[in-house]
Amino acid sequence: MDDLKRTQNTEHRLKTKDNPPIPSLFKGGQRGVTAKGSEGGFRNALSVEKLSYKYPDGTSALTDITFNVRKGKFIGLLGANGSGKTTLLRAMDGLMKNFEGGVYLEGIDIRKLTPKQIYKKIGLVFQNPDDQLFAPTLFEDVAFGPLNMGFDAGEVKKRVLNALNEVELTGLEKKSVHNLSFGQRKRACIAGLLAMGHEMLLLDEPTAGLDPMGEYRMMKLLQKLNKENGVTIVMATHSVDLVPLFLDELYILSKGRITRGGTPEEVFNAPEDMSNVKLRLPHIAELIYKLKHEDKLDFERIPLTIGEARREILKIYTYRKGDGR
Repeated sequence: MDDLKRTQNTEHRLKTKDNPPIPSLFKGGQRGVTAKGSEGGFRNALSVEKLSYKYPDGTSALTDITFNVRKGKFIGLLGANGSGKTTLLRAMDGLMKNFEGGVYLEGIDIRKLTPKQIYKKIGLVFQNPDDQLFAPTLFEDVAFGPLNMGFDAGEVKKRVLNALNEVELTGLEKKSVHNLSFGQRKRACIAGLLAMGHEMLLLDEPTAGLDPMGEYRMMKLLQKLNKENGVTIVMATHSVDLVPLFLDELYILSKGRITRGGTPEEVFNAPEDMSNVKLRLPHIAELIYKLKHEDKLDFERIPLTIGEARREILKIYTYRKGDGR
């Protein structure tokens, strides 16, 4: 157990005390604040502008990071270990404020907001759930945040049960958190934030340590929260094969800098560039890229999923079968 992280998380959750009640468990209403740098009528939940940060020893961790998180989007921060993903998430969550540049929560500099103003809207899920869970039972842990926000027992119970239902942990309320599986503990951490009414989730490697089916279940859960409940999600990951299936936008981090950004289709189009930042294309994209450039098959685009690849292959097969070669 990382005692420092646990202490920070406890402070994170305690500082929400005395917040006014939040009308909706998941969805946030319009607040009338146009985010700094918003474009085309879109409203940004959070904006990062020219963010730079150095560790106490002078090592540069983040350099000139700029991007917007539009409300309702599912965004990925993709990078190898040590690329700066976790440090960036901590700055976005207000846990770290001694940086240059700015982080703006709905247009307001996050360093000018009180902890309770920050944490009633945004929450961070750590990579290791054991750094975040500490109550004896699942119910008590998920109830910790709402209780310290001043809700009465009835409202707390309602929020806890709703949150557990959303993360598919209904029926485990009395179970010790230590007896939950690793994947269940990760989902319990998400439930704790949902019960507090967070409109935006920051997740540090949410699929790390899970088996393939567990990875897929976690991503389907996050997709459901995003698409059906309107929760804005920013996820740090290095799982390149999951990204095309679920994310709206993607930013590549390398040595503390954003090197590429856009939709997955815009980002995953050059294996050399990915290799330079210690990553690779998704397996499907890697295969089609080689078929196109080494075997000279006439693919119009580089598909990123099995379904897209199947359609592209059938196009070529049908064309050649019809003597269109």
